[in-house]
Amino acid sequence: MFVPVVIGISILSAVVWLLLGQSFEFALSTAIAVLVISCPCALGLATPVAIMVGTGKGASNGILIKSAEALEIAHTVKTVVLDKTGTITEGKPKVTDVLPAKGVDEKELLLLAASMEKPSEHPLAGAVLEKAEELGLNLKSADRFESIPGRGVAAEMEGNTYYAGNPALMLDRNIDISAFQKIADQLSENGKTPLFFADDKKLLGIIAAADVVKPTSRAAIEQFKAMGIDVVMLTGDNRRTAEAIRKQLSIDRVVAEVLPQDKESEVRRIQQNGGKVAMIGDGINDSPALARADVGIAIGAGTDIAIESADIVLMKSDLLDAVTAIQLSRAVIRNIRQNLFWAFFYNSIGIPLAAGVFFFLFGWRLSPMFAAAAMSLSSVCVVTNALRLRLFQPKRVKIDTIIQNDRKGEEDTMKKVITIEGMSCAHCQARVEKALSEVAGVDEAKVDLKKKIATVSMANPVEDEVLKHAVTEAGYEPISVEEKKGLFSK
Repeated sequence: MFVPVVIGISILSAVVWLLLGQSFEFALSTAIAVLVISCPCALGLATPVAIMVGTGKGASNGILIKSAEALEIAHTVKTVVLDKTGTITEGKPKVTDVLPAKGVDEKELLLLAASMEKPSEHPLAGAVLEKAEELGLNLKSADRFESIPGRGVAAEMEGNTYYAGNPALMLDRNIDISAFQKIADQLSENGKTPLFFADDKKLLGIIAAADVVKPTSRAAIEQFKAMGIDVVMLTGDNRRTAEAIRKQLSIDRVVAEVLPQDKESEVRRIQQNGGKVAMIGDGINDSPALARADVGIAIGAGTDIAIESADIVLMKSDLLDAVTAIQLSRAVIRNIRQNLFWAFFYNSIGIPLAAGVFFFLFGWRLSPMFAAAAMSLSSVCVVTNALRLRLFQPKRVKIDTIIQNDRKGEEDTMKKVITIEGMSCAHCQARVEKALSEVAGVDEAKVDLKKKIATVSMANPVEDEVLKHAVTEAGYEPISVEEKKGLFSK
């Protein structure tokens, strides 16, 4: 619209001045001045220069922005959808608890679990294999392996069929898990993921694993909320585990037990309810959702297909960089609007002046030479304003405080006192101390025979039922578990 309008004004100016009796040279000079001063350099530079500088600034902060469109849309995002494993968490879960059923040895359960999970590529399978390697177990080979999406795995070894997965899988195979349901619920409420292992007849035990939350995840989520952006977490974990992570990180909403194909559907549903959506993920199963979202953001340490599907890639795999990307987008759009305002302001004054509107009132008119100088000056102003984006700095004051508080909390440890019946000698003391010390998360266990108590020091919270189970397996009767008040430095 701009070009034909300006050409029309230029021709109209020449015709009007000729009709008013001015010379052909005067009219032609006026027409040329209009064309020169309105040459859309300022308008043409307003957007691309800001986009270019913003993209370069993102790259210097470890944010790869694939298109100008992604940078433009990011400032309109109203909801951020986060995958859990590998995005909010490190993606490298560790085994925290091994709870065999009655009559099953702990190492026997781990050997079976690791042998089953060996062909699997799931992060939880990697945690089980890592634990087996630590104990030096010689794994068996599975004759048949089957991955059951959203449920777990099935394997056949030495003529027997075994299952590993969530409660839904056990229910499908008619395996009774009632004896371990309470312990599993407590593990889930503590943010751990319980894996059930069974043969074709009965439950063999539970192995719990926990994926450590990245140090900056909570800070990033707090910053998203401070920016007026809703945060939704998608995970295939059970609801209790997902709810524990939600509470820990103060996430607005969580959608748990999501099958891979349902992530894309959830993103589409949020879009239909209004507002732009940014999806942040790292895995193959996140790719459809990344492609569906208005802005797909991939973790740099994620899979190639996730990176290919995304519009923005976080090279440092840090959620804080997603915050920076949206802040940068807002800064770029603000800068573009400033550029466009001054470009239009300049044209709204310059074109009438060049056309000779003020000639009869004040004797003002522009020669083409001065019009060219004014046009060049406007371009310099727009480019200079765009280059101010090089000074962009992400807002991190509140974030740094949150991270420091979290790290301070991680330096604390807690203690629990267990009252135990049946201990009578040094042999009993050694057995109980050994059983409790082997529980994942326990730093130290000390038994006082006179008081019939065991004091357990823990770096990470361990459920009372897990401690009681360890004492029972050692052959003694736990009466009660009490938390010792106060925090003790590691």
